[in-house]
Amino acid sequence: MKNFFRKIAFGLGPDEKIPSDPLTWATSQITDKIPEFSYKGKIYSEKELRKHYRDWVYNDRKILRKKFKKDKMGYKAAKNKLRADTGQKFWRNLELAIRQKEATKGEYPVLAKLWYFWGNHFTISDKDSLANYTTGAYQRESIRANLNKTFEELAYEATVAWAMIHHLDNGENVGPKSEDARAEWRRRKKRPATINENHARELLELHTVSPNAGYTQENIKELALIMTGWAPDDSKHKTLLETADVKFQRKYHEPGKKIFWGKEFPKSKKGLPAAIKFLVNHPSCREFIAYKLCRYLITDYPTKEMTDPIVKAWEKSGGYLPEVHKAAIEVTFKFNDMHNKFQNPENWWLQMSRMTDAKWPPGEEKFDNFILGYGLDPYQAKPHRFMKDMGHHPYKSKQPNGYSDIAEDWMSPELVIRRLLYARQGYINLKPDNKNNEFYEKVVINNFDNPDKIMSILNENQKPIDKHILLFNLPEVIRA
Repeated sequence: MKNFFRKIAFGLGPDEKIPSDPLTWATSQITDKIPEFSYKGKIYSEKELRKHYRDWVYNDRKILRKKFKKDKMGYKAAKNKLRADTGQKFWRNLELAIRQKEATKGEYPVLAKLWYFWGNHFTISDKDSLANYTTGAYQRESIRANLNKTFEELAYEATVAWAMIHHLDNGENVGPKSEDARAEWRRRKKRPATINENHARELLELHTVSPNAGYTQENIKELALIMTGWAPDDSKHKTLLETADVKFQRKYHEPGKKIFWGKEFPKSKKGLPAAIKFLVNHPSCREFIAYKLCRYLITDYPTKEMTDPIVKAWEKSGGYLPEVHKAAIEVTFKFNDMHNKFQNPENWWLQMSRMTDAKWPPGEEKFDNFILGYGLDPYQAKPHRFMKDMGHHPYKSKQPNGYSDIAEDWMSPELVIRRLLYARQGYINLKPDNKNNEFYEKVVINNFDNPDKIMSILNENQKPIDKHILLFNLPEVIRA
């Protein structure tokens, strides 16, 4: 049953005691209160980081592009300086360090693995430099902070988060009959107000009911009309426009009765919460989320026998996430011996780091001394570079549906070779006293039910680095 610790979390460190009751060990980490971060250095709020993003966007757009219109080299140099002045390369590394310490050193690795699931479910894709400034903070404040609430509350917070509104263009979603639609400037510039369906479509397809619910294109349009008006607050100074706090603004909202999915919904700002409540209570939503949880934790192709207990826990608790999560853990425990789950690159990397008590991520002292305007030292730059090179940067998904949880999507020769290369890097991250045969025996005994077999394979190699690379590319490790 030791693979359960790797399936539901990231394995056990060499000095961690093997829990006598694995199921209780896992479910006890799901509490009514979200624990503080294991990372004890300076953590910046989403609003603070959005200010740096704002400085980046407007200085580049309004000043540098005009000033260096005919000087490409001058523009490139000025833009690189602006990157440094706004910390563009720093914040993404800091956020990865905060995130990944929960897995490698934290007391709640099960909660961390579930947080990663929800961050991928409510993906902010690699767009407009969001990953460099705000995506990590969004996942901290809109996702992790709400994992002790209902799915309805989580879905609402993710839906109206600034990063999601910007990512899916809801600031451009304006009612054709709204007050703003009649504005004189639209007539002069020949820019009629139109709805933007991006956010409504993804709320239906990716975040709640999925296409299995049988919604139509008309339903998407209806929901988009309900979502008009939710945009960055433009009552502030115009330089804050797209980076201001999200606020419901009546002048952009489509007036009149709102019909969605054959039902009438409240007008104005009450329409969106009511629509989300309707969607999260739809049977397809419960089944969709239960299926995705099982696919993430247990097997690429879950069965109804796996998803049913999660659906029942959802119905009984009203979608209260701690109860949903506990049901998912219990199902994972029940089917643990029947299935091995392929670990995506980030989970694999963090599993290797926790199991070997490696020096990962870089410590708080590497980040707390950062000064805006200066470049990154090699340690500060590692988290982003490592995740990017492994092909699985959690804040830079190319598509709004996030990264795949299916093994075949990660099985290209290139991605397999990268694991060989980064297993070597994992060895470099080991503490000097841990590069010996006795250490690997502790790692293997703590994490595998067949330690003798695995050690016999490792002992065919004399060098510790070869043992390390081989161990973390064995099928028993890649598939938990």
